[in-house]
Amino acid sequence: MATKPVVLVTRKLPEAVMARAAASYDARMNEADTQFGPDQVISKAQGCDAILCCSTEKFPAQVLSRLPESVRALATFSVGLEHIDLEAAKARGLIVTNTPDVLTDSTADITFLLLLAAARRAYEGERMLRQDAWDGWAPTQLLGVHLGAKRLGILGMGRIGRAVARRARGFDMEIHYHNRSRLPAQLEQGAIYHETPDSLLKVSQFLALNAPATPETEHFLNRARIALLPDGAIVVNTARGALVDDEALQEALKSGKLAAAGLDVFEGEPRIHGGYRSLDNVFILPHLGSATLETRNAMGFKCCDNLDAVFAGQEPPDRVV
Repeated sequence: MATKPVVLVTRKLPEAVMARAAASYDARMNEADTQFGPDQVISKAQGCDAILCCSTEKFPAQVLSRLPESVRALATFSVGLEHIDLEAAKARGLIVTNTPDVLTDSTADITFLLLLAAARRAYEGERMLRQDAWDGWAPTQLLGVHLGAKRLGILGMGRIGRAVARRARGFDMEIHYHNRSRLPAQLEQGAIYHETPDSLLKVSQFLALNAPATPETEHFLNRARIALLPDGAIVVNTARGALVDDEALQEALKSGKLAAAGLDVFEGEPRIHGGYRSLDNVFILPHLGSATLETRNAMGFKCCDNLDAVFAGQEPPDRVV
């Protein structure tokens, strides 16, 4: 009987994914789902042919250089690659794969959940009921903002941005966007292109951040850019926490410059900026963008598909390095 490849699985994944990994590989599982630090990853990877990791494990150059020589591939259970030094991985000859495409709809759904929850003051309403503080319907109680006929600005019109636009059209919103390059007309579907982010911000009554985290987008939404938004605008972020200057956003929420915000991602998560907890006009979620069973299964199966290809001597379908 042929020896199965040895794969370190760094986090507890959905049952169907774990079952496939156990059937296909000699899988070293993290059943307790404790988060591994760099030294633990290096230690547990001894004798492994590959690592199936998550964004919670960091692979800077100094960690990659210490991985056992036996490790040939790193399959990350994510689309984002910020936790991996890709240049160092390439220099080491390590294959890196990710999980594109399968997160699109679930993340766009969360974007719209945040848009609606922030606009309609869902946190305040739910808290009122949970604290038994509701004394009945009133004509001016928790008045929010209607989405229909409003301008939605989308920063980053990739797959997720376009999926958000599709949902917004169902609410009769006017779609505006900025992207690194203008989309073909068949993908724009009537959306209005802005050559600069600043031009987009000036018209965005709602702003959805769907751009990747890069040195250029770090703290993109700062005081100066918030000032460009229309008064009473609503901001949502399901991309990366690093896109937002937390202090600037909180100042704008307190002053009334912004009516509300909806956030699913945070800089330094899970240690979010404590100021958000005391604000009534921010709706916050713990990074739930891809958190459906169907999506997480699909992500795990993509990881396995990529590793299967590596071990068969074939090109992985989602190779990035």
